[in-house]
Formats: sequence, C-alpha cells, structure tokens
Amino acid sequence: MSGQSAMGTKQVADRTIGSKTATKGPTHVEEKNIKKLPTIVLVVGMAGSGKTRFMHRMNIEMHEKQIPSFFINLDPAVVDVPYGVNIDIRDTVNHKEVMKQYSLGPNGAIITSLNLFATRFDQVLSYIEQRQDELEYVFIDTPGQIEVFTWSASGQIIMESLASTFPTVVMYVMDTARSNNPSTFMSNMMYSCGILYRTQLPLLLCMNKIDIADHKTLMTWMKDTETFKEALADEGSYSAQLTKSMSVVMQEFYANLRCAGISAVTGEGTEELLAQLKESKSDYVEVFLPELKAKMARRREEDKEKEKENLKRLATDLEQTEGFKIVAGCGAEWDGPDEDIENDSDEELYNPEDMAPQRAGLEDDPLPDGAPPPHLLKKLQQEQDDDEGPEMAEFLEKMRRIAEEKAGK
Repeated sequence: MSGQSAMGTKQVADRTIGSKTATKGPTHVEEKNIKKLPTIVLVVGMAGSGKTRFMHRMNIEMHEKQIPSFFINLDPAVVDVPYGVNIDIRDTVNHKEVMKQYSLGPNGAIITSLNLFATRFDQVLSYIEQRQDELEYVFIDTPGQIEVFTWSASGQIIMESLASTFPTVVMYVMDTARSNNPSTFMSNMMYSCGILYRTQLPLLLCMNKIDIADHKTLMTWMKDTETFKEALADEGSYSAQLTKSMSVVMQEFYANLRCAGISAVTGEGTEELLAQLKESKSDYVEVFLPELKAKMARRREEDKEKEKENLKRLATDLEQTEGFKIVAGCGAEWDGPDEDIENDSDEELYNPEDMAPQRAGLEDDPLPDGAPPPHLLKKLQQEQDDDEGPEMAEFLEKMRRIAEEKAGK
C-alpha cells in the first residue's frame, strides 16, 4: 500500500474515509478567511500526459520547500501510486470488486467507484477543514481517462463541493512532445477550453515533459496566429483548414489563459508553476467567487418563491374545504367517503364528529366545524416567529379569521 506522506501527516487517520470521526459538515467558502485557506489543485489531463508523475514531483517539491500540503488520489484503477497520499479512494472502493459485482468494464467501474466515493465526499472535505489552517495546497490526482471525471455526474459533484468550500484551480496537464504537431495542439486546446466552460473554475495549463520538447513553440502558436498557420502551410486537408480557422476563434481563450512549462522528471519550471498557482487563486477570489455568490443568491430566491407558492396553495385548500381537507405529503387527498357509499348501521365508515378530537390535537372538546386545528395554528405561529416575511403573518391571520367565524356560528 502507499507509503508515508512526505509531510509526515497521520496517514491512518486521514485515509479512513467512512469512519464516524468526520461528522461536521463543510463550511461554505464565503464564511471563511479566503487568504488563509489552502488552494485545491485538481489535476486533469489526457491519458499518458504525466499527471501521476506530476503529482510525484509536487510531493517532492512540497517536501523540499517545507510547504505543508495534502495529496489525494481519486483514481480507483491505478495499481501503484509513486507518492505518499493522505486520502486514497482505493481504501474505500475496490475497483475490481465493482467490475465483478456490477458486471462492468474498466471505465464503467471507474465511474461507479467515483459515484460511490462521492456519497462520502463530505467527509473528505471535513478532513481538509480540520487542517486548513496549516495547509497551503491540496493536490488531487484524477483518473487517467479524463472524460470519466470531467464529464461524469460524480466528477461534477466533487468539483462543485470543492469549489464551494475552498479556492479551487483546475490544472490541465498536456504532453508537450506530442503537442508539437499543430493538429494535436489544437485538439488539446479545444479540450482544455471545454473543461474551462464545464467547470467554471480558473484553469492553469501545465505543459509537461519540457525536458524532451521545448514548450516555447507552443507558447508562440498561442500568441501569434500567423506562425501557427505557417506550421500548417504544407497541409491542404479539410482538417488542416479547420484547424487554421479554429486558431483565430481560440485567440480570446488564449488571451486569458495562464500557462506554465514543467518537467515532472527534472523539476524544471516548478517555481513558475507555483507562481501561476498563486495568481490562479487570485482569479478564483476576484472572478469565480462573486459568480458563486450570485448563483447562491438566485437559488435562495427561487427557494423563497417556492415556499410562498406552497403557502398560497395550502391557504386555498383550507378555504375551499373549510379546514377538513386532508392532504398527504405525496399529494393524495381524502375528503371522506363518497355519498354513494351506504354505511352499515352497526359500523360507520366515517364520522366528522369522531375526527374532531384528532384534528384538535387529541383534545376533549370538539372542534367547531370548518375551523383549522389548533395544533396547526400553533405550528404556523412557530413558523411565523422564525420567518420575518409578511406572507406568513398574512396567512396566519386568515386562518384565525376562519376559526373565529366558525366558532361564532
């Protein structure tokens, strides 16, 4: 199993997801001091781009620079992890057992494993929160099949949970050597653009393997469209023409994209990468967080509107049925038996007078016909005390008037 974390954290306690120790739910990011929170780095990329080797390099760098960090593995199918992890999905979900029990292939088993792990991800957030004052970074390695994480429901849940609790940055790792081909380069750029719009989070492009291929050519292609077109001058295929057209469209994307070249083997470019990570955290605070707050505000308004609509419907039902209508949580209704039913003299199916003590909260005195039950009025009074809106007070007053009118008859 994985070795000790480079930062010397308590591995046994950190890797026991599912225990009863983590019970407190995560706190929203806007309720914390963002400057003191660790930066979540979600490492994504194509298979073979060097994500796991990059994680290994970051583990070494964090140890050498004495930067307290957390390392999490979310790839359930990986055989061996070459760096010390604090939380490992393999300790919670057995990928091979998932394949066997659910009769799934490798990719289907990875998605199912992530789905199972996502149900406990609040505990992962709680563990990070317990150490948030001492951590600076939390690096998260994702499955090699990029679409399994970035385009799955569980991946979306995990990303949104992280982004709403901590400053989060998506790091897209690309293979610099393979991307020296213009068509492959454009494919990588379009995929990274898709991830940006999918996650709505700051994106940092990490050009890996610069020890075997220089990334300056790729940087030039992003800054100068004509240079990129010249690289495709000898190709006359439809694909080449489409790639040239896409290079013009992608200029807006390139203008706001943060990039850094690094070698996960030698460590070259690490300083620049860490500097870009700090800038990406600032992007989260200045650009993403205000949008997140706006989304939450809109959601709260929608919830309030639904609450008002439900209260109006309840008031309408009580007025129309004079308080006798029984409405179940599933929407089923019972107004008593149909008039066509003939009741036996020795066994009466329904008697409103017999139901009065129950509607009155098991009191001895019968309830005046059509009056709302006192226990309902009491409950509404309690809800009014908790709700400052005028809608509840108006609704409660209407119910009191019905009770007084029926009691006076």
